[in-house]
Amino acid sequence: MGGRNGTFTNEMVNFLGMKERSYGNVQIQIILSNYASKQIKEKMGQVLKKIKEHENGINEGNCRIGFPDLAVLPPEISLCVLSHLNATDLCLAACVWGELAQDQILWQSLCQSQWGYASIYSRLKDCCDFSYHHLYLQLDEGTVTFNADAFMGMDYFIKHELIDDNPKEIAHFIYSTRTLNIRQKRLYLNSRRDVLSHLIGMHNFSNQFLPQALRRFFESLQAPNELDNYLHFLLEKFSARFCQCNPKLQLSTDMVYILCFSLIMLSVDLTSPHIKNKMSKREFIRNVRYAIHRADDELYGHMYDDVYLRGHIAPNSGD
Repeated sequence: MGGRNGTFTNEMVNFLGMKERSYGNVQIQIILSNYASKQIKEKMGQVLKKIKEHENGINEGNCRIGFPDLAVLPPEISLCVLSHLNATDLCLAACVWGELAQDQILWQSLCQSQWGYASIYSRLKDCCDFSYHHLYLQLDEGTVTFNADAFMGMDYFIKHELIDDNPKEIAHFIYSTRTLNIRQKRLYLNSRRDVLSHLIGMHNFSNQFLPQALRRFFESLQAPNELDNYLHFLLEKFSARFCQCNPKLQLSTDMVYILCFSLIMLSVDLTSPHIKNKMSKREFIRNVRYAIHRADDELYGHMYDDVYLRGHIAPNSGD
């Protein structure tokens, strides 16, 4: 686009393209490339004009005029601005822009960003008068309860029909929710091995180096402080899943299980301040080769280097 229109487009790109502007306590970031249609570009031009007028409007006290009223902007622009707010700020915005801040799509997005999956989502498709704002408050209350007491929290989710009472649905919810307290989650899963089995089956370890896959596994499922039955169960399920995701490696479940334990013990040895004589790479390779009766010194050496350079495989965040 050339001439006058080209100049106008360049001004819009420079003003709105990838820059972030502040008006009072509200920040907006509008990317022109998100609006491809001619109709939206025309509306953006109108918005640009209004924003420039507000930006240049300085009163006698040399103070900026406040951020433009979202109610007078096109709905798609107003909702784009509000979509950058968290739940607390959106509730505050509702005091000024009630209908906009109560938009179903905004609250649905907030729900699914924190709770990626819940059984109730599939039942809402046929509900016309359901409030995602109300659902957010319920999910948030259930999460707070779970983080204090996992069993009470899960009872809350099930009682309010947010999650169906079956192991697969519970596992899917836990897998998709990042705000659950990791210690409470461990206590719950330790007593619900059926849920834990489904949960481990949802992890994808394809094309991952074993130490890194194990480290990421324990980031989501806290390792216990002791070598107890729960840890054995975790490693058994992890080993089976790792082999399932990486059939080309031709590793048996028992071999992966032994390697996992070897890596955990190596982690303790290298990171513990109480152990003065650290295990060498040669010792680790010799011990692993003896344990699994398979000579692959290069692989075992890389595993040692990974733990030595990246740290503990299964750090416990503490009780």
